[in-house]
Amino acid sequence: MGGADKLFRQACSKPLLYWSLLAFENSPLVDEIVVVLNKTNITPGRKMISKEGFCKVRAIVHGGMRRQDSVVHGLAHVSGRIVLIHDGARPMVSLDLIRAVAEGAQRHGACIPAVAVTDTIKTELNGFVSRTMPRTDLRAVQTPQAFSTELLRMAYQHFTSEATDDAQVVEISGAKVSLTEGSYDNIKVTTPSDLELVRTLIRKRGGVK
Repeated sequence: MGGADKLFRQACSKPLLYWSLLAFENSPLVDEIVVVLNKTNITPGRKMISKEGFCKVRAIVHGGMRRQDSVVHGLAHVSGRIVLIHDGARPMVSLDLIRAVAEGAQRHGACIPAVAVTDTIKTELNGFVSRTMPRTDLRAVQTPQAFSTELLRMAYQHFTSEATDDAQVVEISGAKVSLTEGSYDNIKVTTPSDLELVRTLIRKRGGVK
């Protein structure tokens, strides 16, 4: 994104963070929202949340050096039995997906959304193909990821390495993580072309529903 903070890039006259928060604000299953931002975004984040009237936001906290550190900072402010952790750069999260992962976590303790991989995936070694992965076994994982709050806290207490998502931390702790169907619209904004696609999807939806 050319060094710009993507959470505050505009999509249909609102920052991406607005669209992510709106879905959780509108979900009847969500009681409270904890927003984790880097220090430079705390002030603009507070202003936007106040302006838009997101009444479920209970805390706005500083992130950490790593993604997992930011999650731990946010967990310290969570009071519910089930916690959903979402990447603010996925603004097209739907109410149905929030419900699916929340209900999955209530049943199994942990639930994450995933979609079937449509591309052929190969591993590389020294500039050459090492292996072609069996596509039928592969899933692209998304957020929100939902967990028993106690389970996730305990998993992080004993975790000392690096993780790419919270489900990995729970997996390493020995707990099972269930899967639910994700959405191909639930993209993570990484490039300018992703941002253009999100703008199109927002206009098509008329907002998050």
